[in-house]
Amino acid sequence: MRAITISSPGEPEVLQLTDEPTPDIAADEVLIRVHAAGVNRADLLQRRGFYDPPPGATLIPGLEVSGTIEKLGAEVTGWTVGDRVAALLSGGGYAEFVPVPAGQLLPVPEGFDLTEAAALPEVLSTVWSNIVGRARIEAGEWLLVHGGGSGIGTAAIQIANHLGVKIAVTVGSERKAEFCRELGADAVINYRDEDFVERVHEICTHEDGSTGADVILDIIGAKYLERNIKALATDGRLVIIGMQGGTKTEINLGWLMQPRKSVSATTLRARPKEQKIAIVSEVSERLWPAVTAGDIRPIIHETLPIAEAAQAHQALEDGANIGKVLLIVDPDGDRA
Repeated sequence: MRAITISSPGEPEVLQLTDEPTPDIAADEVLIRVHAAGVNRADLLQRRGFYDPPPGATLIPGLEVSGTIEKLGAEVTGWTVGDRVAALLSGGGYAEFVPVPAGQLLPVPEGFDLTEAAALPEVLSTVWSNIVGRARIEAGEWLLVHGGGSGIGTAAIQIANHLGVKIAVTVGSERKAEFCRELGADAVINYRDEDFVERVHEICTHEDGSTGADVILDIIGAKYLERNIKALATDGRLVIIGMQGGTKTEINLGWLMQPRKSVSATTLRARPKEQKIAIVSEVSERLWPAVTAGDIRPIIHETLPIAEAAQAHQALEDGANIGKVLLIVDPDGDRA
């Protein structure tokens, strides 16, 4: 099969289209013939040598795909060969075929574009597992998301609206700000022109007169840690899911203790298979009906053929994208 491999850690040009063995499947897995694969910042980190796959996972990058089931494992029930699916992966999406546990599949609704389906599994699972599963956000609370124009950000805006959560996002351009407003963000902060801590305390107000975000979903990491803590409300929860701004810094624990603020950090890829299956099950139950109804939709910046994986990575690194960048592996895969 054709697949994108990483010749050595480095810049986007280290991504190479090579011939690799078609993978075998375990008894609880299906083999997907990949139509499209989502490109995520975790893939960029892996390419640079900073984010190794979990033990036992393939070295081929790619954390989400859409396609059709090519083969069923001996223990798989409820699915048939030819079913159109989207899937959350531990790796291997940049390839013509990928094995995945059946519990990590989502059914692509009849009439739903198979290309668009590839933009959903990772962002929906990441946002849901962190703001609901970890931060326990509730309707009426304020959520702050950094990178409102990203795949994560555009998904978070829609999920927040679906849950009755008020959402503020940070962006770096007026073009992204306008898009986020139209998508449903309650407030947009341009971090280039405004101090987001001050603006959050102006925007995120509560009935008791207090201010601040109840939950912050952060992709930046160390660079924003102090300011994120200061932007939280009393009993606020900061969840860090990215390290674009570094991994090491210092904080004053007093900022956390008296106002009962909490900080946690997670990655989705490193979670055990059982946790991934549980998250996908919740996404299927709680969010997928809204996808089917069109209330939550994929936001796609660009699609590129798999041979142009380097250009896809460069598009994310340039930061101009609004929504997801996708690789088309099988251009004929959605013509059935």
